[in-house]
Amino acid sequence: MSFDCAIKAKAGGFLLDAAVASDRRLVALIGPSGAGKTTLLNCVAGLIRPLEGHVRVAGVTLFDRAARIDVPAHRRRLGYVFQDGRLFPHLRVQGNLRYGQRFVPPGEAHADEAAVIALLGLERLLHRWPSTLSGGEKQRAAIARALMTSPRALLLDEPFASLDAARKGELMPYVERLRDELDIPILLVSHDRAEVDRLAQEVVSLEGGRVLSPAPAGSGR
Repeated sequence: MSFDCAIKAKAGGFLLDAAVASDRRLVALIGPSGAGKTTLLNCVAGLIRPLEGHVRVAGVTLFDRAARIDVPAHRRRLGYVFQDGRLFPHLRVQGNLRYGQRFVPPGEAHADEAAVIALLGLERLLHRWPSTLSGGEKQRAAIARALMTSPRALLLDEPFASLDAARKGELMPYVERLRDELDIPILLVSHDRAEVDRLAQEVVSLEGGRVLSPAPAGSGR
């Protein structure tokens, strides 16, 4: 299974009780604000510790309450991309890409910098400062930085939410390329059914912290 999670977790006064199991390359979590999508993503990433259950990604157990396994977030080898990209403002694009490489254990690095740059069309942006980039360019650079950590999976939290229609249209094909060309499972959080229909191979709908009946995927291959 690319993603195999069955967890109960609390975030403030919110209770998440959800299970997601899929071997598809791009799985989307969809639902209204407050449904528990980002809470689930943060449990996978290790930013929230579940009360019980397990989290397995690409066949590796990252959390299992019964077995007392809880891999620290920085050792989970997951590329997390937030809504706003969160590039380091004091580093140019290329510096941002190379930052994460220092945390990859020896012998486990598999990301090829030139290939990642080409995949996300960053050739002309490498020497730019983050403050000079458009929203879509920042997100592409943030995704590239995540890929340079040689992750076992990619977590995308509303990557299109802060973009206008034009910038969203520019970024969408790059996410499709990630899905189709990389052998890395992707967990995508979204509230937009249209983007999910285009990208996802499997859709998990959440509401009130629980998984609803499985929703059919759209055109994502």
